[in-house]
Amino acid sequence: MIATTLPMLGPDWLDPETLINGFIERYGVWALVAICGVILIETGLLFPFLPGDSLLFTVGLFIGTGALPVPLWVALVALFAAAFIGDQIGYGIGRAVGPRIFSRPDSRFFRKEHIDSTHAFFEKYGGRAIVLARFVPIVRTYIPVAAGIGKMPYSHFVKYNVIGALLWAVGVTLLGYWLGSYEFVRNNIEVALILIVGVSLLPIAIEWLNHRRDRRAAAQED
Repeated sequence: MIATTLPMLGPDWLDPETLINGFIERYGVWALVAICGVILIETGLLFPFLPGDSLLFTVGLFIGTGALPVPLWVALVALFAAAFIGDQIGYGIGRAVGPRIFSRPDSRFFRKEHIDSTHAFFEKYGGRAIVLARFVPIVRTYIPVAAGIGKMPYSHFVKYNVIGALLWAVGVTLLGYWLGSYEFVRNNIEVALILIVGVSLLPIAIEWLNHRRDRRAAAQED
């Protein structure tokens, strides 16, 4: 049995444990299909607020404890495919829509500042951004769009997409599967999820600190 000791990280529909349990209750062994759908939507359909990192981690943990009756290798292949296809869709959106997406008005689930900051992230890191962004919430949703808008050669994008999807979808799921063997993690799943989210936010924090340092240095030179 998996227990939690902290309040929910967000609304029920954004809590990975609640999502997976709901899918298992409704779809049984086919719950993995619904989980892959969430990953695909987050990475490919400009819906950045779904629990990507924590969902993958919880899938691995649930498989390790037997709560999700799916062979590990099947889950890894399916989640990799969902992450890969999601970014392919995002790239296609960027190529098809182009700069028009920058003028899209803000809505409940879309903020122009997100695509702007993602474009800056892409311009700074180039192809590596496709891999790095996998571990940065919100940015990972828009980075393939930025690659499409920037007309990154498709062959290059596919290469980086394969690497990023493998490290993220497979790596984070395996981490959850491995850590799920420890009783403390099983009994304190939300503590583990908070740590996962915190680690995923480290690139943003480092980038912000570097940006702040550069601004201070520029101000001192003036």
